[in-house]
Amino acid sequence: MSLRERQKQQTRLDLLECARALFVERGYAGVTIDDIATAAGCSRATVYLHFTGKPEILQKVGAETVAQRAVAVYADLDAVLDSGSREEFTAWMRRAVAWFEANQEILPAWDEALALEPEFKDVAKRAVAELPAAMPHYLKRWGAHRRDEAHLRIELLVSQLERFFTRWAVQGTIDSSADEAAEVLSDIWFPALLPPEERG
Repeated sequence: MSLRERQKQQTRLDLLECARALFVERGYAGVTIDDIATAAGCSRATVYLHFTGKPEILQKVGAETVAQRAVAVYADLDAVLDSGSREEFTAWMRRAVAWFEANQEILPAWDEALALEPEFKDVAKRAVAELPAAMPHYLKRWGAHRRDEAHLRIELLVSQLERFFTRWAVQGTIDSSADEAAEVLSDIWFPALLPPEERG
């Protein structure tokens, strides 16, 4: 890689790092392209050399988080469901809540962008739709003829976990311990993720 290419790559990384810090501090709507450029010590034109606009910047800031979720959370769920253990599933639920806690600072900006940017909905939809790909054993148990239903169940699980976490940890409108929430969520979701023929 040439010096110029290395400098370009470093500028891009600096922009993403500054943007993340600003999104966490001010939310999505409270940050402008000029804010990001100023924080990174470059011009507005430089920002647009690297990104098409604010939605793409947030997408790239969140890309690592989303990819990490697919591997760390849903590949883990695939193995847990294979075990058939309700206790293992509850332990997974606790780990999923812990993952949200570890990544909670950027999640409000993501939600805000979803409300404000029509094109961002496609980004979020793709991110959720890709999660079942981390769960090949789960999909196989449902069979090809019920693949769409299996996908929908994972998408609904993701949606409920995100909504629960937002109301519990971000808004503070649900009063519960993480352990109690994991138990109740497991009551709802452990049977719901089993194919009908596997339910007791």
